[in-house]
Amino acid sequence: MLKLENQLCFPLYACSREIVKKYHPLLEEIGLTYTQYIVMMVMWAEKRVSVKHLGEKLYLDSGTLTPVLKSLESKGLVTRNRSSEDERVLIAEITASGEELKDRAAEIPPKIACCVSLTSDEAAEMYRILYKILSSV
Repeated sequence: MLKLENQLCFPLYACSREIVKKYHPLLEEIGLTYTQYIVMMVMWAEKRVSVKHLGEKLYLDSGTLTPVLKSLESKGLVTRNRSSEDERVLIAEITASGEELKDRAAEIPPKIACCVSLTSDEAAEMYRILYKILSSV
């Protein structure tokens, strides 16, 4: 049971680390960390979102998400404000500078895809399986 090769978690962990390492130089060019990048992907899609929803969508707790949002805010890419309907709700909203960054970031996924030797069918199946795992844990 306790052999590394018997653990599903290890290849998932190692693949994740290796792929994120491939992102690093590409993200450095646009001034983002990987965590900032995934936050910005949600912001590009949704424009305005509660911080709670953002955390749920990215599987990040507030202890991780808050410093990331503060950093993005200091870079002028997002703003954070209390909801006018419910002051307990913190809203993140993309700025014009954040929107402008999207064009540069759009070059990243195809570059990463070249590093991973999966067919589109294999990638789709892996995506489906990983999200099945995420929904069950």
